[in-house]
Amino acid sequence: MNNLFRKIFFILSAGFLTVSAAAGQSKAPAFKNYAVTSVYQGKTAPIKWNSDTKMYRTRLRDAAKQKVNFAGHYILTYWGCGAECLSVSTIDAKTGEVGGLPFSVCCWDIDDNIKTIDYRADSRLIVIRGLRNESEKDSPDDLHYYEYKNGRFRFIKTLKHATN
Repeated sequence: MNNLFRKIFFILSAGFLTVSAAAGQSKAPAFKNYAVTSVYQGKTAPIKWNSDTKMYRTRLRDAAKQKVNFAGHYILTYWGCGAECLSVSTIDAKTGEVGGLPFSVCCWDIDDNIKTIDYRADSRLIVIRGLRNESEKDSPDDLHYYEYKNGRFRFIKTLKHATN
């Protein structure tokens, strides 16, 4: 009897751990878990132009007039790069350095209540909905989570076929 109890306990424990691990994998990262300590309020530094940034000079100049809206001291901006396609750039308001996503975003699941790109001034987290570089590995309703740290987007996870 004691041996039977141990087997049942082991099976239930293993099942619980498996379900817990699966639930953790499907949990979306939260903006608050990537919070910054402060949001820069000063004047935006002049943009540091190079051959890449000059191609988008009008878009970047317009964006530089905005307040910081991403990761504490960045201005995140995006514009169309084709039908249902977006390019995303960041401007460091303190230094004028320009960065951006290493991919385009396209073919998202169109719904006026769902943002294609979601971000906050007080968080390093960015959420992208749709296909990255038109990859067939992605789905229009996938959510891709990235952390912006030290001027680079670091992949966190993808939630496949997310509903919101």
